[in-house]
Amino acid sequence: MPTYVDPDACNACADVHGGPQCVYICPNDLMVLDSGSEKGFNQEPEMCSECYACVKLCPTDAIHVRGYADFVPLGASVQPRRVDLGLTWTVKFRDGRELQFTYPSRTKPAGSSQPYQSFTEDPVADLKSQALAGESLWLGVDALPTLASK
Repeated sequence: MPTYVDPDACNACADVHGGPQCVYICPNDLMVLDSGSEKGFNQEPEMCSECYACVKLCPTDAIHVRGYADFVPLGASVQPRRVDLGLTWTVKFRDGRELQFTYPSRTKPAGSSQPYQSFTEDPVADLKSQALAGESLWLGVDALPTLASK
């Protein structure tokens, strides 16, 4: 079964500003906003590349996906759901058995990252500069050289 949004489980990302996050994260623009329900849906499921970006953002586990053949045998179903630092996959086999495994996809809890942490540049003042964010850090210098003013 192709990727789809369960409309009964979807709350249109009610707790998130901007509406359904699956609509914004889909790299192929397949997830769109249903004008009637104001919820996301996959407009062309056969074109979905199964990248699972929408699954990783969905706060209600409303997105159902097809499993890859290397871990989901024929006739089984899989439902990923978000956990603190990754995704937990529940595979339901035809004989009724269930197997769960967790795949870490984060190193820090959601919302805890600090942009520009350990960068030597001033992120606001350097917006007018041609330097790249973090450039001095990656070059291994304390500060980038500047041109002498005349």
